[in-house]
Amino acid sequence: MTTPDERRRRGRAARERVSRSEHGRWIAAADRPDPLGVLERQASDRVTRLLPIRYGRMADSAFAFLRGAAAVMAADLAAVPDTGLTVQLCGDAHLLNFGVYASPERALLFDVNDFDETYPGPFEWDLKRLAASIAVAARSIGLDEERVRLGARIAVTGYATAMHRLAGMGELDVWYARVDTADLLPLLRKHGQRKRFEAGLAHARRRTSLQAFGKLTEERDGQRRIISAPPLIEPLKENELQGVGKVYSDYRATLAEDRRVLLDRYRFVDAATKVVGVGSVGTRCFILLLEGRDGRDPLFLQIKEAGRSVLEDHLPPARVDAEVAAHHGGRRVVTGQHLMQASSDIFLGWTTGPAGRHFYGRQLRDMKGSVEVAEMRPSGLRAYADLCGRTLARAHARTGDRLAIAGYLGRADTFADAVAEFAVRYADRTQEDHRELTTAIEDGRIKATTGV
Repeated sequence: MTTPDERRRRGRAARERVSRSEHGRWIAAADRPDPLGVLERQASDRVTRLLPIRYGRMADSAFAFLRGAAAVMAADLAAVPDTGLTVQLCGDAHLLNFGVYASPERALLFDVNDFDETYPGPFEWDLKRLAASIAVAARSIGLDEERVRLGARIAVTGYATAMHRLAGMGELDVWYARVDTADLLPLLRKHGQRKRFEAGLAHARRRTSLQAFGKLTEERDGQRRIISAPPLIEPLKENELQGVGKVYSDYRATLAEDRRVLLDRYRFVDAATKVVGVGSVGTRCFILLLEGRDGRDPLFLQIKEAGRSVLEDHLPPARVDAEVAAHHGGRRVVTGQHLMQASSDIFLGWTTGPAGRHFYGRQLRDMKGSVEVAEMRPSGLRAYADLCGRTLARAHARTGDRLAIAGYLGRADTFADAVAEFAVRYADRTQEDHRELTTAIEDGRIKATTGV
């Protein structure tokens, strides 16, 4: 067994593979794949009629484009040397994929909360995507270039500070570490920040199955049914409901026994397809309405398609855990979420659906909430960047060698400065890619539906 000093030295030795300052020297490769071509190839197995919604949402802003272009950025990150210091990656760690949700004990936690692209890989890929998203978001709210760079740098500094702290902790202490939102309130010194944060928490607490029940259902023929709001929500036909019932049964079988006992207290009522997110639009997604004690005791589940991670084409098989390499997308997502999150949804499970498609299941709403970029103020963005950086470090420390990563980062500002430089450069590239998309829409080469 290697000693802590040896693990730190391993991290410092990784600087010979790629120096810390080298992370800031990014320019688009001469043979960089066409970003629109990457998106079109990714969409080849999606629901065709929904793709104009995806492109319309991505065209809304450079930040929206970045959200939907995880596959584009994965190819860009793979084109440059990496540290070889492997963790379980989120795979899509932009700042809106962090947020609050309820733990099984009903505490509101802050954590990474999207794992559709999770996969083992070099730690800096997540960090660079986070930093780039902060730079793009900072520009979108009108910050000058100095504060754009500062926001990205703060996220990296927060990550490094947290990783050094975690490197000094024992294994169980790292595993049990979490960010409880109750612990964040005393850190918000400005009254306005604290007031907005508390309002956000109150909004999250209201986002439950009962709230979704009032918003997403209606009375039809004397029974409660999911509303029809095409193309975003479309109830299933009778023959389709039978197929979903089989998918639901197989999903149930992947839950722990105590969760199956709980789920069996609910009866299946209705199901519908639902369009979700930005990058996910076009993947197959179902919402299921279940009823517990009575009609005022609903449970909404989401059964979402899980294809290949955008990272899979860019990482050598040697880096992939044998169990994850079984290539069940739903199990990949569920395993990655359990590995990275301090506490996860009690109804996380996976299943195989029609045509052999892979899915994972979870609660549709369980006090989930995230920030609104357009409403962020400069001080709020900086505080949020620091929080996301620290949270990402905790997730990575659970699955990678935190001492080696801390050894690589060191105590100097070299790495933070370099990744901040990368973030600014990648924000430039994202704006150019976004313009390419909007031009293609204007020229009629890509069909897009706006405002949906």
